[in-house]
Amino acid sequence: MVRAMSRLRFRQSVDSPSYRRAEQLLRQRLAASPVPEDPGHAENTLYWLLRLCPDADPALRLAALAHDIERAREDRLRREDWPDYDAFKAAHAEIGARITAEILQQAGIEAELRDEVCRLVRRHEVGGDPRSDLLKDADSLSYFDHNLPLYFHREGWDETLRRARWGYQRLSARARRIYPTIQPADPVLRKLLKEASN
Repeated sequence: MVRAMSRLRFRQSVDSPSYRRAEQLLRQRLAASPVPEDPGHAENTLYWLLRLCPDADPALRLAALAHDIERAREDRLRREDWPDYDAFKAAHAEIGARITAEILQQAGIEAELRDEVCRLVRRHEVGGDPRSDLLKDADSLSYFDHNLPLYFHREGWDETLRRARWGYQRLSARARRIYPTIQPADPVLRKLLKEASN
């Protein structure tokens, strides 16, 4: 578990009306996503964040919910339109941060907290500091825990294995120790996860 390093101080707490309003607005936007796993993935990322860091501050919690909000648009970015997967992910994160900023401003979130949430959303694919690394791990574990069956059904073995290998490579040493505990009910997916980590 990650403790003190993850907690920043903000005027608005997780109990404040503006924080609750921000959660509500983010969940409403995610519920409209054309990607079926998105609302559950956001909640599952928050679950993993709190498993990794039970005292996660409001910025980390909001970023866990908002990190993939770019996909909750009809005109969302599509991987096949990008020659480079990392460039696609960077654009996804940047647009997501802009959408998140608008929603948080609408909810009345203070500028300091809003800026940190958006910074985390921008960094959720690549990490680079302890806080964004924590969000990246929660996001990655949620892909394996929540998204994998739907992704596999939609994309098939080869693409899912490619995506799982990419996701495994970005896990921290701590998250790699947790990875084997994720055991899908489907034996084909268990085999895929094992192969992805080799």
